[in-house]
Amino acid sequence: MKELLRELCLADGVSGGESAVRELIISKIAPYCEYKVDPLGSLICFRKGRKSADKKLMICAHMDEVGFIVTYINSDGTLAFAPVGGINAGVVLARQVRVGKDRLPGVIGSTAVHNLSKEQREKAPKIDDMYIDIGARDREEAMKYVSLGDSVYFDSEFTQLGANIKSKAIDDRVGCAMMIRLIQEQPEYDTYFVFNVQEEIGLRGSQASAFSVAPDFAIVLEATTAADIDGVTGTKRVCWLGDGPVISFMDRSTVYDKGLYQLAMDSARGLQICCQTKTMIAGGNDAGAIHTSCGGVRTIAVSLPCRYLHSASCVIAEADLEPSYQLVKTLAERINSL
Repeated sequence: MKELLRELCLADGVSGGESAVRELIISKIAPYCEYKVDPLGSLICFRKGRKSADKKLMICAHMDEVGFIVTYINSDGTLAFAPVGGINAGVVLARQVRVGKDRLPGVIGSTAVHNLSKEQREKAPKIDDMYIDIGARDREEAMKYVSLGDSVYFDSEFTQLGANIKSKAIDDRVGCAMMIRLIQEQPEYDTYFVFNVQEEIGLRGSQASAFSVAPDFAIVLEATTAADIDGVTGTKRVCWLGDGPVISFMDRSTVYDKGLYQLAMDSARGLQICCQTKTMIAGGNDAGAIHTSCGGVRTIAVSLPCRYLHSASCVIAEADLEPSYQLVKTLAERINSL
């Protein structure tokens, strides 16, 4: 699954521009299932299982990644930009990026340190104070290569860090990778798989696709914040790399179905795999839109712990991949017994 994850992470798909990711996914699943693309761009798939199902189950993950969008071209040829999704300014400055469909190389800069006042040097720069340098001499030259509204992507390699993996867009290409494998291996029961768009800017794709599918149950696959580093203690660590998948009981957008939460925990024990839950009520995902759609959908989230979320250098433990996949596979089979 690591090689599949590599392919998915290196594809570019900032919210609202997920087509390259979607086409890559279609190339992996087309022989195995029926699929359609909804008006917003989400990919809705139906995979016939080995058995027919009494309940309609939807498993979903989002295709989009955080990034930026070009908002203005300055007279000196640099680009003004805005974030797409929740990105902390501290992970932006001096990053290499790629701009537009031609993936033009650029770097994010800001006012030189010797031109800053003493007060400015003591503060972290804001994204509004940064620009993208593509090497253009002036606005006219930049306009030959860049248009307003072009997407901007982090330029980041997929790298092995000891027992861990580093890449951009692990949130949520890791969920997409697990779903592709589930489709290819054929689930036990008939299942809908949805690769959603625009999660990072307000759960928009899942709000539409959930109404199209109208499931009885939903399993949301995600990456979630881990802060298991030196200097962070207690509940603020949230979850730990290497301790297995994360089963959430609540976040900022969802109180998860208690029956499904218990079923997930029981399934993990039955598989003899480690799993954990979040020690803070934080974050959110597509479940926030799904569980309130169509008169209500019983929903659970299974996440991989991930350090440095929403940056060019997301980090997960390779050892968490297989246990997470096996838990989702088993949970999907057992939901039909409810």
